[in-house]
Amino acid sequence: MLWPNFYQIGVLSLPVIMVTGGFIGMVLAIQTYDQLRLMHMESHLGSVINLTLVKELGPVLAATMLAGRVGSAIAAELGTMRVTEQIDALEALGANPVQYLVVPRFLGCVFLIPMLTIIADTVGMLCGWAFSTTVLNINSYYYWYHTYQYITLFDVYSGIVKSVFFGAAISLVACHQGFRAKAGAEGVGTAATQTFVYSFVFILFIDFLAGLLLSRISEWLYG
Repeated sequence: MLWPNFYQIGVLSLPVIMVTGGFIGMVLAIQTYDQLRLMHMESHLGSVINLTLVKELGPVLAATMLAGRVGSAIAAELGTMRVTEQIDALEALGANPVQYLVVPRFLGCVFLIPMLTIIADTVGMLCGWAFSTTVLNINSYYYWYHTYQYITLFDVYSGIVKSVFFGAAISLVACHQGFRAKAGAEGVGTAATQTFVYSFVFILFIDFLAGLLLSRISEWLYG
């Protein structure tokens, strides 16, 4: 059951993640350029775009998209199995439904959502660079120069670490809602909807706590 979940969560999520990452990078370029131009700091555009991507918007928006695509799908699938008594049949056969149904989906989210976040960050950085240099006439050298100057490995790792917890939260909420789904099509639909809503709230809450903790660690490391 592990590899089909890896394919469902990882491979099938690539198109929406790449599109999301690309537009995030270009939107950041448009919005940030106007502010930096007022201060005559257009050459710093790359650092602002890429730092925002790797630390905040990349992980959060990627997780939000996956909560809608992956989390809702998991909840609907498990909810249908609960309504049609397939989970009860597994228990009657002596199988552990949590080990058989929940663990593969949990591992798939924990392992693959950080990888998808990295892909979203990369695509966003490249699209932001392409848009900035071709449309906004930003010098490519200074775009990357200021990126390397202001972004540290800690910034990159902090976004990846947050995405691990985002993936765990999405999978746990989805599986919980799926197992608790009420009978009928309405019950399955409610489980899928609540999965996205609760996952989004947990993503923001985890992001807030992680931001506080990582800021303290950053101060300790870099003074």
